[in-house]
Amino acid sequence: MAEAATHTDVRLRHTLLARLRAIVEAEFILSTREQMKPFECDGLSVYKALPLVTVLPGNAKQVQAIIRLCAELEIPLVTRGAGTGLSAGAQPHPEGVLLVMTRMQRILAIDKDRQTARVEPGVRNLAISEAAAEFGLFYAPDPSSQIACSIGGNIAENAGGVHCLKYGLTVHNIIQLKGFSAEGEAVTIGGAYDSSGFNLMALVIGSEGMLIVVTEITVRLLPVPTHVEVLLAAFDDIEKAGDAVSNIIAAGVIPGGLEMMDNNAIRAAEDYAHAGYPRDAAAILLIEIDGSARHVEEQLLAIRQVLQASGVSSLKIAANTAERALFWKGRKSAFPAVGRIAPDYYCMDGTIPRSRLAEVLGYINTLSGEYGFPVANVFHAGDGNLHPLILFDGNIPGQLELVEEMGGRILEKCIAVGGTITGEHGVGVEKIRQMPLQFSDDEIAQFHRVKAALDPGNLLNPGKNIPLLKHCQEYRALASDLEPNRLLRAEERP
Repeated sequence: MAEAATHTDVRLRHTLLARLRAIVEAEFILSTREQMKPFECDGLSVYKALPLVTVLPGNAKQVQAIIRLCAELEIPLVTRGAGTGLSAGAQPHPEGVLLVMTRMQRILAIDKDRQTARVEPGVRNLAISEAAAEFGLFYAPDPSSQIACSIGGNIAENAGGVHCLKYGLTVHNIIQLKGFSAEGEAVTIGGAYDSSGFNLMALVIGSEGMLIVVTEITVRLLPVPTHVEVLLAAFDDIEKAGDAVSNIIAAGVIPGGLEMMDNNAIRAAEDYAHAGYPRDAAAILLIEIDGSARHVEEQLLAIRQVLQASGVSSLKIAANTAERALFWKGRKSAFPAVGRIAPDYYCMDGTIPRSRLAEVLGYINTLSGEYGFPVANVFHAGDGNLHPLILFDGNIPGQLELVEEMGGRILEKCIAVGGTITGEHGVGVEKIRQMPLQFSDDEIAQFHRVKAALDPGNLLNPGKNIPLLKHCQEYRALASDLEPNRLLRAEERP
């Protein structure tokens, strides 16, 4: 039987490659291990797999033909953007096709009057704002990886970024999507104006490539603010910084950006970017205010008053455009900067109510001492989106498993205080064990029904995001076993 199955697999792969060569130019079909190795994982490199074949289509017609071929042969299809994701959402399926969209990187049109741009999914996030700048416009969602990440990947994960507090996530800035269903039928979602019916846009954005394959996106552009100020507020206590975040919002102030970094992240970023951060601060807040001159002046005064009342130890306002850019460079360099101080780091992503920031930060610090792994905390503090970076050495046996366990407990804490297991990184493979802790069996069954309605063959990115119901009780039981008294003491760990 094993030999027959092997022969069947070989014949299927041979048929697949032959049919693909009739759709896409040969140089864009990768089938050897060496060719496909660069695509074996996304930014969360601890989860890896090689696909049956990797294909780089150049246009929507080729994408449609590839989808139809996979549907005909009943072969799984995983869509990948720039590979900057952090949940293994784009991990290849070992028996499937990996559809890499990076060749589709054209900005099709910019309409300065309607303030929109039509782009292909492989366009870099930052490239949209760069192209729109000549019209005095920009695209607001700005993940830390915006210099590299693609808009198609942002759609898959509902990416946020520094400015999501005021301007919203990806889902709030997309007007229309075009693409193809799992059977290869053309799909258009949204339009120039609001329409009646179900909000399918919100269903598809953040669905991690499990419902449709997107080939064209119309994004909303916004006027570049006329006035901008950036404040760097330092605190001698991390809980004071967390409370200051809540106090700013409670005062009725909605900054353009509100970011937080703890001391480990501050030191790493300062060594990397030389942004002028106070190295001895327990935490800093980066606060951006934008709008008209009067609005900025009023907001600046209000924020100063809140920070003073919250126990700020020092406060600095960027002197000019160059210093503003430098402040943000430090924040957006935090992830690569932390990569310089440890062999590996595990980047978590959860979201909590702003009022519980101080509590959760304290809990993370307790876990850091309990497990013996340092943590550098970087937050989209304004909307409660946490990014703890757990530092470890993957070359030491057992450390990765302990880090995953520690990360799971952080996510469980997020749920316990009324938050969620992800803010913008998605579930992918990484967080699938925590899904049953946030959602009931009935809710997970409903997720499966939605998936089956739009992808009846379960071919689009199967095995991600939604756990099988038979595994839910196993995951819940596993989580209940993770009591502190069963963990190794720090001195006993590898």
